[in-house]
Amino acid sequence: MRTIQRLGALGLLAAATSLMMWAPASAARQQIGGEGVFDWEGTTCGPPPAGYETFTSYPPIVLSGDLEGCWYTEIATARDNGAPSGIYLEAGREVFVGSVLGGPVGTFETTYRFESKWDPDVSSGPEVFGRCQHPIVAGSGTGGLSGATGRLNFRDIVADGSYTYSGHVAAD
Repeated sequence: MRTIQRLGALGLLAAATSLMMWAPASAARQQIGGEGVFDWEGTTCGPPPAGYETFTSYPPIVLSGDLEGCWYTEIATARDNGAPSGIYLEAGREVFVGSVLGGPVGTFETTYRFESKWDPDVSSGPEVFGRCQHPIVAGSGTGGLSGATGRLNFRDIVADGSYTYSGHVAAD
């Protein structure tokens, strides 16, 4: 009976130790959210950072809220399914320059997948809805965002051309 009790106590101790070692990593992950608008005039963001000069597929997006900074995009692939479906798909890479929750400034890179519907299609009609997923590329963080991990989700606000975002980000 004592052997069983000791094994049970050792099992509980091992489980508690595992949880203590895991807790700090999950505690560092922050749920975030905010808004974004295109910098059509180029007066807020300027050009992409060094090493990302080709990230000009769209004007930069000025992010506010828990992310404060600029978001630059490079389209890698695009697929227009045309009318009558109106489905447009896109994928590529992005870089964020700024801060998370008012912390120190840095950068991180994401990959993204964008899905949208247009009426009747992307080339001749208005957007009906759009959304995209942006996983952070492991090891891409610099400065205050060194070691950044997580994922962001954007949703297009088609009425005014802005965006909302939410997700989780952790950095060293």
